[in-house]
Amino acid sequence: MVSYGGKHAEYYDIFYQDKPYSQEAAFVHDLFQKNAKGVSKRLLELACGTGRHAFELEKLGYDIVATDYSPDLLSVARGKAKQQKSQIDFRLQDMRELSLADEPFDGAYCLFDSIGYVQTNSAIQRVLKGVHRLVRVEGLFICEFWHAAAMLREYEPFRERRWKTADRELHRTSSTRLDVENQLAEVTYKITDTASDGSSTQLKETQVNRYFLVQEMAAFLENAGFAPLEWLPAFSNEPITENTWHILAVARRI
Repeated sequence: MVSYGGKHAEYYDIFYQDKPYSQEAAFVHDLFQKNAKGVSKRLLELACGTGRHAFELEKLGYDIVATDYSPDLLSVARGKAKQQKSQIDFRLQDMRELSLADEPFDGAYCLFDSIGYVQTNSAIQRVLKGVHRLVRVEGLFICEFWHAAAMLREYEPFRERRWKTADRELHRTSSTRLDVENQLAEVTYKITDTASDGSSTQLKETQVNRYFLVQEMAAFLENAGFAPLEWLPAFSNEPITENTWHILAVARRI
């Protein structure tokens, strides 16, 4: 499980600058408000990245412990937290081996398809059992995942994008290979960073992420002690179809 190390972590917010974090956080907030039993104030985030969902949810009144297994991404997140005078508690944690002693949380969430990075059935069960241990009885868990139907129908073997900043241009290609038997997408990123003086650096990183069927994820959640409540396209109230790329699961801890 390797993703966004070194310079790749520094580029993260450039690559996802157009992602509507505030709207997505508001959608998650509405799901907590709609489905929570009791007060949902203290939340645990898995795979927080550079903290952008957490910062938006903090603005909506939540106290958040935000975790990630990448020290490089957490370094970026903590730098932003200091600038913004945020009270978010960023912690280095592998979601497969959560070791937080200050439970319980009122709820937890894992967005941006990050649950798929753990890949195997046993690892997914370890993640969900860890969340179950840390979330109070009747607390919620909200999880976003890649949808198998759309991945198998519409994945792109090759993509290319460019971003310009004040002092550099980033060029990224992504090559995707599917391991259909194991429901994995292997994505190899090649990034060229060209500075304004013409000098350039390159890096390469391969990420592997799993895709899921809805009923498959339901079985994982149920086996870990959660009752699924809702399945939604992320982040929409429209019906799920074979073209829905990202799905949100809302489940209650039993």
